[in-house]
Amino acid sequence: MNARALWGRGAVVVGASRGIGFAVAALLAEQGAGVVINGRDEDAVERAVRSVTRSGNRAVGVAGSAADEAIATTLITECVDKFGAIDILVNCAGTAEPAASSILDVTPWDWRALLDSHLTTVFNTCRVAAPKMVEQGRGAIVNTGSFASLGNYGGTGYPAGKGAVTSLTLAIAAELKEHGVRANVVCPGAKTRLSSGFAYEAKILELYRREMLDEMTMRGSLDAPPAEYVAPLYQFLASDLAADITGEIYVAAGGFVGHFARQTPTVVGYRDHQDASPWTAAELGQLVADRKTGRSKAG
Repeated sequence: MNARALWGRGAVVVGASRGIGFAVAALLAEQGAGVVINGRDEDAVERAVRSVTRSGNRAVGVAGSAADEAIATTLITECVDKFGAIDILVNCAGTAEPAASSILDVTPWDWRALLDSHLTTVFNTCRVAAPKMVEQGRGAIVNTGSFASLGNYGGTGYPAGKGAVTSLTLAIAAELKEHGVRANVVCPGAKTRLSSGFAYEAKILELYRREMLDEMTMRGSLDAPPAEYVAPLYQFLASDLAADITGEIYVAAGGFVGHFARQTPTVVGYRDHQDASPWTAAELGQLVADRKTGRSKAG
């Protein structure tokens, strides 16, 4: 991509005061975008803005959680007021699950807080930004998913929230495609404050001991690359280079770039309900057994 290829674009990056969000915000600003940097910690937001603007790039800060509708609205309004439009929306906000996050011991309060951090922030910002992007006839939304939504890492609010973000993004992509607005998901693997420290390392090793993670995933989780390796994929999806890409799920982890195929059902069994009775439990059991051996059945 040419230097300053995003010049004149207005961008909001939620969860940009640290980690992956900051790396994305800094890269978008280097490419010429004016960036609204958001995070819950006001001091961290101010430090991030100073870091981005020190080299002459454009950024302003808005502190607070985008799970608050008023903050989400302010983010989009500030972007339009300061930079002329909301062309790019990136959601990177997130928080680690507490130690007691299994379905066996998670509290309702922790559950709601995790969903707010990962899902409600995305819903609120997309709800405010989407009409403005539709009115402009252009826009790129990049939301952050996670491998955790597959269930490999256990937990509750984190995988549920991230899985819902992916589903919501795919629905947004379908809704807005005719209006020239794109929406995609990035599942990142990077070393951040959420994936560092003794408690995190102990959890990964415990998951490996319980055989929830294989050895490769365990080692990759303990030796994740810096966030700067993830940011270019967000930049690409926000740029005109990805003008034809929407409703897709990508992976970025160091030098690895991946893509999740869309889920589609495979046939386990079929019979026409117009002239056949429902499957019995015994028949369904046989269908499942047949599937394991690669056979399918019509009846």
